[in-house]
Amino acid sequence: MNDLHAQEAGAYAAGLLAWWAAREQAFREGRGPLRGAALEGFAGLSRYAPDPAWAWTLPVQRLGDFPAEVQFPATDGAVKWWGAFGQVTPALPGVGPVTLTLYTPLGEERPAQAFLPFRDVTSGQETYGLGRYLDVPLSWAGESVSAQLDFNRAYFPSCAYGEGFSCPLPPQEHWLSVAVRAGERLPE
Repeated sequence: MNDLHAQEAGAYAAGLLAWWAAREQAFREGRGPLRGAALEGFAGLSRYAPDPAWAWTLPVQRLGDFPAEVQFPATDGAVKWWGAFGQVTPALPGVGPVTLTLYTPLGEERPAQAFLPFRDVTSGQETYGLGRYLDVPLSWAGESVSAQLDFNRAYFPSCAYGEGFSCPLPPQEHWLSVAVRAGERLPE
């Protein structure tokens, strides 16, 4: 590994660890889904070691100027509505290219972030059974859009921590046939 590559890898890992530290701090300060005894006993989030093989900058193939409205059933029986904004095709380790749809809030013409719910082979074994979420930053250059897809930032939905939350369930086309050992995991 050359010095530049080592510096980039170190900067990536430091940025990712800072992101997780901020997430844990939000939990500790009561800005997360934990309440009462669960918050008092919070010892931190469990996660896999950072792995840059699970991160990409990808072009987004837009699905039209006005995203189609998509219904997501939620854990409480409600329905959540999102716009099918575009698709990305990462080469997932162990599987190869997989096309995933990015969702955005309805009515946003130039969103800064997309939502990607997914399940994978680890769901229910090493990670939360109903799946995990990714917030995907979007970058615009004129009408072209790129996505910062990083499974190392995959996190559990609020409903993983307690009742009273309404969490969208990942669509079946986002049930990945690979073990995504990146991001949040169950405690060992």
